[in-house]
Amino acid sequence: QVQLVESGGGLVQAGGSLRLSCAASGGTFSRHTMGWFRQAPGKEREFVAAISWSGTATHYADSVKGRFAISRDNAKNTVYLQMNSLKFEDTAVYYCAARYTLSVATAAHEYHSWGQGTQVTVSS
Repeated sequence: QVQLVESGGGLVQAGGSLRLSCAASGGTFSRHTMGWFRQAPGKEREFVAAISWSGTATHYADSVKGRFAISRDNAKNTVYLQMNSLKFEDTAVYYCAARYTLSVATAAHEYHSWGQGTQVTVSS
């Protein structure tokens, strides 16, 4: 299984941008579909975005569509989440996840490897 480490979180004003990174090690990164999830205090973990192993297929939650973009660099074993036009309600711990299949998935239980999370705080 791959090991995942997220970075890039922080404090940003509403309307600002952040780019999260997730570095993978210990597995064949290019054969994994990657996803981003988030969890706000008192709420369940929710799907944000996912990208296929080749990067040709992506899927987004409606709440972030048009504002967030997921991408990957298989040569660097890294997946990214570019977050623009951030809103207060985007505040959460963001987790990177991996699943060893070719198809994109949106359910957390379909992912077998998780990072430790990175905090994103958007001030209003």
